[in-house]
Amino acid sequence: MGGYRVPVAKGRGLGKPGWLLFGLVTVVVLSVSGVWNPFPGVWDWVNRSAPIAGPGVVWQQRVGGTPRSVTVAGEAVVVEQRTRVEAVRLADGSPLWKRKADWSAVAGVGQDAVVVVGKLLTRGYEVLDPVTGATRRRDSEAVAVWTWQNLLLDARCPAPTDCTLHAWDPDGDTPLWTAYLPGVRSGLLGDNPGLLDTRRIEAVRIDNEISGPEPVPGLLGFPVDGRVHVLDTATGRVLVDIEPGRDERLSVVGGRMLRLTARSEEGNCLYAVSGWDPLAGRETWQRSGVNFGTADAIGCAQRRDPLGARSVLIGVSPDGKQAVLDAYDGRLLLVTDPGTKIVAIDDRYALVRAADKRSVSARDLASGETRWSRPAEEEPRVVLTPSAAVIAEQEPSRLVALDPRTGAELANLRTAANALAVGANGIIIGEGRQIGYVSFRPTDQAG
Repeated sequence: MGGYRVPVAKGRGLGKPGWLLFGLVTVVVLSVSGVWNPFPGVWDWVNRSAPIAGPGVVWQQRVGGTPRSVTVAGEAVVVEQRTRVEAVRLADGSPLWKRKADWSAVAGVGQDAVVVVGKLLTRGYEVLDPVTGATRRRDSEAVAVWTWQNLLLDARCPAPTDCTLHAWDPDGDTPLWTAYLPGVRSGLLGDNPGLLDTRRIEAVRIDNEISGPEPVPGLLGFPVDGRVHVLDTATGRVLVDIEPGRDERLSVVGGRMLRLTARSEEGNCLYAVSGWDPLAGRETWQRSGVNFGTADAIGCAQRRDPLGARSVLIGVSPDGKQAVLDAYDGRLLLVTDPGTKIVAIDDRYALVRAADKRSVSARDLASGETRWSRPAEEEPRVVLTPSAAVIAEQEPSRLVALDPRTGAELANLRTAANALAVGANGIIIGEGRQIGYVSFRPTDQAG
């Protein structure tokens, strides 16, 4: 039966892309009108982070930016970022305070700790309570600040050739002493600019400042216009103002001014070092033939501080063996066996990788005895702190904390996170913007 049929366009309707667009428009309209807003929940889901380690993490917290440094300061954990600093509670990771700042540093230790913050290219700094963020002291003149467990030092320079150092108790409000310097070299700005001391052994996945502030040395070496000024930190007296010789580099380590020379002769570098007592103005010890890593691979120009930590130096003797020297009196504290390698050191112990590259052992620098040994990777990544020896293993990826005295395990985590800070009772780890706290097992139960 014939008849007229209304023409109908053939097609597939909206299709998946069309329905997705329609749904998105609907959600936007509903959220703008206030009827329903799903976006807070969506962002909560985005920010919800996967654990950065397996069991053992007491808490995990997302901070506002990628940490540049992390320090345990009493009951707080201070996190320095590119343009701000924030603190979380050590016990549970809960946020405490935030502050805009270009740099920050921690002075003091335990309940006496404070946080020092400042801005680049701006004179002055503030000293903050680490738990509340409240300002304890404010300065408007300093261009540089140095921080230790028992001292805070600032430099005020009204002119390039006219600087004054002020020393403070970390939580004090009256200077302990002041000292005059004829100027500071360019670069001595902000927090903890480099002084002339030792160069530490670095380890991948372990922050260079993992130990936090250390006790102030008895002497400090300030580089000023090609000269070195040696300062007594107990009195503020400048003991020496000296210009290094052409083949000489000066460092101030362990209460001595070290004069390191490297002379080129027939294609070789001839090394020598002597320790000087700046107060008495005389040489106290000397040794030749030991290379402390101050010179470039090509040539004998010394552009780096000697390798070591605190009051000890690491050198290589002419026979290729590594040696540890006491910077105060030049004593040989340790001479390693052929093929072994020192991978971490402080003024108590040296961690030495075995010649077969299968283990690492702790050598007591006072007695020379081996305190403990454990299996290790071919190139161990390890750092010594007062509370723990921290090892970053690759295969599988782990962080291990050991008692430096006994080698007993304090923590053992399967994680790709970095080791950021060590406190008296635990370690802060981090990956991206996530940080977490791992408490140490009691020593009598560890291992």
